[in-house]
Amino acid sequence: MKIFLRALATITILAFSVQAWGQWLNYPTPGIPRLADGKPNLSAPTLRTADGKPDLSGIWTKDTAGFLDYFYDLAKDLGPGDVVMTPWAQAIAQQRESRDHVDDPWGYCLAPPGVPRINVVGGLAFKILQTPTVTALLYDLDTSPTFRQVHTDGRPLPENPEPTWLGYSIGRWDGDVLVVTTAGFRDGGWIDTQKGRPHSDALRVTERIRRLNIGRLEMEITIDDPKAYVKPWSVKVPFRLIPDSELLEGSCESHEKTIEHRRVAPAPPEPPSPRLP
Repeated sequence: MKIFLRALATITILAFSVQAWGQWLNYPTPGIPRLADGKPNLSAPTLRTADGKPDLSGIWTKDTAGFLDYFYDLAKDLGPGDVVMTPWAQAIAQQRESRDHVDDPWGYCLAPPGVPRINVVGGLAFKILQTPTVTALLYDLDTSPTFRQVHTDGRPLPENPEPTWLGYSIGRWDGDVLVVTTAGFRDGGWIDTQKGRPHSDALRVTERIRRLNIGRLEMEITIDDPKAYVKPWSVKVPFRLIPDSELLEGSCESHEKTIEHRRVAPAPPEPPSPRLP
């Protein structure tokens, strides 16, 4: 129980802080359709950009009843046979879960949450800025602001890139759906928090992003990692628009002092992922 409480304080202190939007509160977001009383018409049809693509722009947050649901268990809606880990991944997940996810590097401000976990952090939001050649996702993490760039100019994924926590992303349009492919990750990342499912450097994440109307967006996420999972698996996460607001900067300042009294014994080193045949 002590480990659980320390882990909960370390990890979810980030998620349970004040909602990180509110700058320019109630300042009307330009371009959003309005009702007669001036409130945003969140049921209005999706707007389109000058090049005819659906406009994904806006500030979005997860639209589910569970505050930390997908953040804790990305596969919560799937059956036991839908997500089958390899022996390497299973051993790491068991160790992480047995220690109540206290070894998560994000909890110590050592790394961003990773993809796709960064999309579903409870209570936080991200902003989409869309242009014809690149779409930016700005994240208001309490640990520090960070961003992703989705290049839509036709370039391929980089070959043999320097591995990163958030990978490298390219996008293409499939009708009204923006299909984002991300690869080039560091080994041993975290797919979710409480379950502690790992990913390897072979991970490829596909996010299919569709705006359903002004107020709603849907993201279908596919995990394809042959080192960690026997087969690819997918989940679908709903998001809602936060209109007439802005993001607020977060920071890790003084976080080291906050967790001084929550230290636990270091975990055994996690083995690197195996080589593919």
